[in-house]
Amino acid sequence: MLLLNASYEPLTTVPLRRAILLVLRDKAEVVHGDAGGTALHSATTALSVPSVIRLRRYIRVPYRRRVPLTRVALMRRDGNHCAYCGKRAETIDHVIPRSRGGAHVWENVVASCKPCNHRKADRLLDELGWKLNVTPTVPRGLHWRLINGENHGDPQWAPYMARAAA
Repeated sequence: MLLLNASYEPLTTVPLRRAILLVLRDKAEVVHGDAGGTALHSATTALSVPSVIRLRRYIRVPYRRRVPLTRVALMRRDGNHCAYCGKRAETIDHVIPRSRGGAHVWENVVASCKPCNHRKADRLLDELGWKLNVTPTVPRGLHWRLINGENHGDPQWAPYMARAAA
């Protein structure tokens, strides 16, 4: 579920349970229900499953310059493809290994498949004669802060995600 601030700017994604609790405690309101019309029922109440909810009170979000480096965000940046061979990525790899002074930063970390990660081990690309298919960069934009491992394909989110990217 997409959680919006009172000003309709996207804050994050939340699990269904958290979204329902926010709505039931009157801390948030449902902006868009589930496209399939799914509802949750209790003994006395029926509540449509939300897709987008909005907080009733404005929350001030501290400004961060860099997007936090997480495994989910890294896989999304690299499209779940290995930076070395292009197959499906399952692990992360440091281009300059940490054992050789490489930092754990966006510019030095890529998604990798297990065979390439194992073959590379703690060696440099020059030692193997390998090259990267893509140059690792820092993702930009507010929409990168919304990644919580959820599927971002809900069409009802589009107007709010466009606002975040602007």
